[in-house]
Amino acid sequence: MKTILITGATGFLGSHLTEQFLKDRYKVIILKRSYSNIWGIKDFIKDIIFYDIDRIDLETVFKENKIDFIVHTATLYGRKNERISEIVKANLNFPLEILELAVKFNIKYFINTDTTLPKNTNSYSLSKYQFKEWLFLFSDKLKVLNIKLEHFYGEKDDKTKFVIWIIEQLTNNVKEIKLTQGEQKRDFIYIEDVKTFYSFLLQSIENFGNGFYEYEIGSGKATTIKELVLKIKELTGNTETNLNFGAIPYRKNEIMFSQADISKAKKDFGWEPKYSLEKGLKRTINWYRGIINEKTI
Repeated sequence: MKTILITGATGFLGSHLTEQFLKDRYKVIILKRSYSNIWGIKDFIKDIIFYDIDRIDLETVFKENKIDFIVHTATLYGRKNERISEIVKANLNFPLEILELAVKFNIKYFINTDTTLPKNTNSYSLSKYQFKEWLFLFSDKLKVLNIKLEHFYGEKDDKTKFVIWIIEQLTNNVKEIKLTQGEQKRDFIYIEDVKTFYSFLLQSIENFGNGFYEYEIGSGKATTIKELVLKIKELTGNTETNLNFGAIPYRKNEIMFSQADISKAKKDFGWEPKYSLEKGLKRTINWYRGIINEKTI
C-alpha cells in the first residue's frame, strides 16, 4: 500500500482528494492545524493519519512515516484581507519547507496544485508563481508534477467561491444580484472530474523520470460569467431575482479569457472530463439544498 501525504486536506479540493485516495486504497496522511474545521473530512477521518502542524516539528511526520507521494493543495487566497506576509507564508514558505523535507527523506514525487492566473494578478498568484520557480530548481532531485487548475466547483465548496455564492443567492430568492457585464470567459470544471484526473495521474506517475512536468486541467471549454449565472438561475427555478449585469465594474487586472488546454492530460493519461457544466451544476445545487434542509431540521 502506497502512502500519500496531503496538505490542505480540510479544504474543498483537499477533502475531495483525500476521499478519492482512500477509495483508491492508498494510505493517507494529512497535515492540519489543531483548530482546523474538519467538517469536510469528518466522514472518513477515522481512516486517515493526521498531524497538527502547530503542535509538532514538521520533520516528525517524515521521520515516522515512509511517504511515497506528496500532494500539495493547501493555499491561502487572501479573500479575507490577510496580510501579504501571511499569504507568502502559506503559499511559499510552508510548501518550500515540505519540498526541502521531501528531498531530505528521498521522496520521489511532489504533486503541486497551481493556479492559471498570471503572476501579476494579485498577491496570491504571485506567491504561487514564486513557489513554482522553486519547484523548477528542485526538479533535478525529484519528480515534480505541477497541476494548473481552472475554476473547479462542486459539493463542499464554501460560500466565498463564486459558484456557491450565486447558488446561495438564487436559492434564497434575493431581490437583486449586482454583477459585472459578465463577458469574462472562464473554464469551469466539476470536482468529480478533478478527482478522477488525480487518480489517473497517480496510476501513471512511476512512468516519469526526475524533472518538472505541467498539466492544465479544466473542462477545456470557456463559458462567460453571464451564461453561467443565467444557467444557475434556470436550474434553481428562480423567477424573482433581478440579475443586474453591469452594476459592478471589472476588477483591476481582470482576466477576460481563461481556458485549459487538456490535450496533454488526454494523451498522457487517457483522462477527459465526464461532466457537462449543466450536470455538474445540478449536482452542486442539489447538494446545497440538502445542506440547507439539514440545517432546518
